[in-house]
Amino acid sequence: MKRQNCWEVMKCGREPGVKNVEQQSVCPAAVSNQYDGVNKGTFGGRICWAITGTLCGGEVQGTYAKKLITCLNCKFLKQVNEDEDRFFVLRPKAPQKKDE
Repeated sequence: MKRQNCWEVMKCGREPGVKNVEQQSVCPAAVSNQYDGVNKGTFGGRICWAITGTLCGGEVQGTYAKKLITCLNCKFLKQVNEDEDRFFVLRPKAPQKKDE
């Protein structure tokens, strides 16, 4: 089964390469490689709820802590949870520093 990223499912048009995206700005979930591969997504496309400043609903969202309750009701998060089953990642580990 092909895993879709949030911008593919939600059709927000905020990913790189979309017409007029320069005028609207690119969503951090579509370019942040901090969580690339989490929940089998590209960049942050399948863990958008954990990325600060995503552009869900056409508005800049807050931090993970501030938006989590809203995101828990999102159909996309629920779909990723179902797709990944017991391997679902709701909250990723903080990135390790190279000297750790």
